Amino acid sequence: MTQPRSTLIHPSITPYYHCVSRCVRRAFLCGDAYKHRREWVETKLLDLADIFCIDIAAYAVMSNHYHVVLHINEEKGANITSQEVIERWHKLFKGNMVSQKFVRGHTLSKVEKILLDKSVDEWRSRLMSISWYMRLINESVARKANLEDKCSGRFWEGRFKSQALLDEKALAACLAYVDLNPIRANIAKTPETSNHTSIKTRAKKAKDSSTPNHKNQQPKKLMGFVGDPRKDMPKGLPFRLTDYLELVELTGKIIRNDKRGFIDRKLPPILDRLGIHSDNWLVLTREFEENFNRWVGDTSATIQTAEILEIKQIRNKPDSLQLFA
Repeated sequence: MTQPRSTLIHPSITPYYHCVSRCVRRAFLCGDAYKHRREWVETKLLDLADIFCIDIAAYAVMSNHYHVVLHINEEKGANITSQEVIERWHKLFKGNMVSQKFVRGHTLSKVEKILLDKSVDEWRSRLMSISWYMRLINESVARKANLEDKCSGRFWEGRFKSQALLDEKALAACLAYVDLNPIRANIAKTPETSNHTSIKTRAKKAKDSSTPNHKNQQPKKLMGFVGDPRKDMPKGLPFRLTDYLELVELTGKIIRNDKRGFIDRKLPPILDRLGIHSDNWLVLTREFEENFNRWVGDTSATIQTAEILEIKQIRNKPDSLQLFA
């Protein structure tokens, strides 16, 4: 049964979500002769992130689907001014007669001010909405593709899939799963040569930086890595970028060789800190979507979420939670 978005995307539970959109019938509508459409998707999702109050933690654009890990930035959404909300919304849509009158500098009546405030509240909420963000990506790409093909009809499957990432373990595993998608699909040999992915962008920037772990030296359009959790921690992904890049590199080699193995203990101890066993890590970075449905996290985080949302049945595979044990 289709689940309402209110139970799938709930910022008070977690701000992090893994979203996937697939081409209709999973056809390769962004592959072969249509590889340029992968750039359309990548450009659109990065450009929209500048307008929305949503951060991109990871993405991978494939030939028949794309993955993106998003962070709902409620603090940013709450703090932008009413004028900024209007300006951002007008980059997406025309707004309404009152908002157009406001941006032209005309004096508004008392009733018009009330109407404008109501619109601003609605638009502010939408600028923090993953559903609106994904909708605008998919509609834009679908229109361009249909125009190119001189046809009409669906380009994407009905609704995008979303998974709530409830804790650091789930976040780390999902980031690596997304970044390693081209390796698993055998369309790239190394993460840093994976076209239309966040890992390639991060690796290139890190190579050219003298201090890659400094947030200001990381790609501006991607959510920054800010190091291990600590007191007075800045906003960002709770890992060291260099540790994460090394972990993804080694994991990619193991997956590419199709060998069952373990993570070298000489690597920075991300897995030790997170408490993920090396064998479980390899399963997570291969089969993340298959093992989890709505929510991803350890047993306590998942049960707590179900209680808050008053949902009695957890639909993950029975043994999936043990991957975080």
